[in-house]
Amino acid sequence: MSLVKKIIIISVWVISLGLIATPFLYVAINKMIYDYRVTNYLIEEKGYKTEEIKSVKGVWGIKLPPFYAVVIFKDEPFVEYVYFAHRPNHIMQFSYRITDVSQQKVITKSDLKHFVPME
Repeated sequence: MSLVKKIIIISVWVISLGLIATPFLYVAINKMIYDYRVTNYLIEEKGYKTEEIKSVKGVWGIKLPPFYAVVIFKDEPFVEYVYFAHRPNHIMQFSYRITDVSQQKVITKSDLKHFVPME
């Protein structure tokens, strides 16, 4: 096999792998960006301490918008707050979800400690 054919075959493989990996990298990087934006927003703008936040997780969803972040606070482990962070300076709490375990406790919106009504 000639050197030119080897270079062409290697080039085709590298390009193919790059095309296959691109969507996966896009999703992973955007999830990290949303995680970072929301964490920074909660700490810097809303005044939460790192110890008060149990987790912030960037999520890629099927519905629109495709990316958002789910936040769980340590004092409310049964509630998942959904935040949108499409633009760095425009982060907002969109909704909340009560986990199956806590639905048995009959928790209402007024019981939520970190709920921010939409403006």
